[in-house]
Amino acid sequence: MIPWSGLGCCASAAALWLLGRSSGRDADALRSVTRVNQLKDLAILLDTACKVVPLVITVTGRVGAETPINCEQSGLRGVIVEETAEQHFLKHNDAGSWIQDSAMMLSLSKEVPWFLDDGTGRVYVVGARGATGLVLTVASEVFEESGRSLVRGTLDYLQGLKMLGVKRTERILPTGTALTIVGEAAKDDVGKIRIQRPEKGPFYISPKNIDQLIANLGKWARWYKIASTGFTVVGIFLLAKHALQHVLEKRRRWELQKRVLAAAAAQQARKSEGMNQESEKEPDNAKKENLALDICVICLEQEYNAVFVPCGHMCCCTTCSVHLMSCPLCRKRIDQVVKTFRH
Repeated sequence: MIPWSGLGCCASAAALWLLGRSSGRDADALRSVTRVNQLKDLAILLDTACKVVPLVITVTGRVGAETPINCEQSGLRGVIVEETAEQHFLKHNDAGSWIQDSAMMLSLSKEVPWFLDDGTGRVYVVGARGATGLVLTVASEVFEESGRSLVRGTLDYLQGLKMLGVKRTERILPTGTALTIVGEAAKDDVGKIRIQRPEKGPFYISPKNIDQLIANLGKWARWYKIASTGFTVVGIFLLAKHALQHVLEKRRRWELQKRVLAAAAAQQARKSEGMNQESEKEPDNAKKENLALDICVICLEQEYNAVFVPCGHMCCCTTCSVHLMSCPLCRKRIDQVVKTFRH
C-alpha cells in the first residue's frame, strides 16, 4: 500500500519551500532596485544609465490621468474600473432542501492611460493589470432584488430555482491614490517616460512603500520555510512509520510461514510414524493422533474449523482466523470466514 499521507506531506513541504525561496528571491530583487526619490531626476537617470541592462526602479506618487473614467454608481473618478453583475438564487438540491448559489452575469473592465505624479514629474504606467499587489477599491456594491413576473417566477420554480436578485459591484483605482511602483523605466518614441513590466525582475504596484514590501516578503519567506520544515518532519515520520509497519508485517508473515511449515512437517512425521508402526494402537491413541493432524497452524492447540472465502483453504480455528487478513497458505485476501462442523 502506497503511503499517500506521507508523500502528500513531503510534496507540500517541497511546494512551500519553493514558495519561500521565490519570496526570498523577490525580497532580494526589491533590495537591489534603484530608488528614485523625485520623478524629475528620472530623465537624467535614464540618460546616464547603461543602455544594455534594463533600469529597474521604484517610484512613489499619486495616480492621475488626463481623461479619467467617471463611475456611474459611485460618482468617483478613476483610471481602472471593473464592473460585475452576479445573479443570486436558491437552488433545489437532491436532498429536498434549498441552497444558495450564484452565477456571474456580467464582467466589464475599463482602463485609460494614466500616470504617477509626485509634484516634480510624471511617469506613465503600462500594463498595470498584470502587476503584483494591485488592489482595486470597492466603490459601490448594490443588491437589486428580483422583480420577475409571476409567470417567469413559476417557470423558475418548476426548474428548481428561486431568483433572489442581482448584486452589482464596482471596483476602481481612484485618481489621487498614493502608490509605490517597482518596474522597468524606459522612454517611448515621443520621449515620455513610462514604467512597465521588466523581462526579468519584479513588477509591483502597491499602496505600501518599498521597505514595507521587502519586510512583508521576508516575513512570508520565513513562514513558508517554517511550514515546509513542519511538513517535512511530519512526512518523514509518516513514511518511517509506514516502513516500520511494512517490515513488521513481513516479519510476522515470515514467522507465520515458519510455523505453518513446521506444523506441516510435524504432521507428515506423525503420519509416517503411524504408517510404519506394526503394532496395533489403542483407540484413544488413534483419536489423539488424528486430532494432532487437524490442529490449527496458528495456535497449534485447537482443531481447525474455519474455511476462508474465496480461496477455500481450511487450516485455522475460528479464534485465530479473526486476526488474519490473508490466508496463511496462499496469501490471498480473506473476504469471509465460514465456520465448519465435522459431526
